Amino acid sequence: MTIKLSHTIIQVHDQDEALAFYRDVVGLVPCVDVTMDNGYRWLSLGPADQPDVQIVLEDVTVGRAPADAEALGNLLAKGSLSAVIFAVDDCDAFFEKARASGAEVMQEPVEQPYGVRDCAFRDPSGNHLRFAAPLKR
Repeated sequence: MTIKLSHTIIQVHDQDEALAFYRDVVGLVPCVDVTMDNGYRWLSLGPADQPDVQIVLEDVTVGRAPADAEALGNLLAKGSLSAVIFAVDDCDAFFEKARASGAEVMQEPVEQPYGVRDCAFRDPSGNHLRFAAPLKR
């Protein structure tokens, strides 16, 4: 039996703003952008060299009870939802590119004891994103 990751979901406040960030800053490529009859927009991107992996940018308010959408939106704005970690070839080069775009810096590049050099940003919705490159030993 084979098992692989195919999709993961990132909650966002504004799908168009998130699309621009993940495409233009992170460097992902758009995969699917379809709005269904119920108003749900399936918007996904993925790494160019991993076409079988998609990240769905889901509107935090769609398909939820108003109180739930508000609670989740508040957690999102604080950066309290799960983090996403991306592997990059060069952490420092990625950091400079993302910082130059105006992305909110959480952590400048640093060597971690678990074998990577990484940096951290928030996306426009407040999600915690890390970008890590293996340490060269």
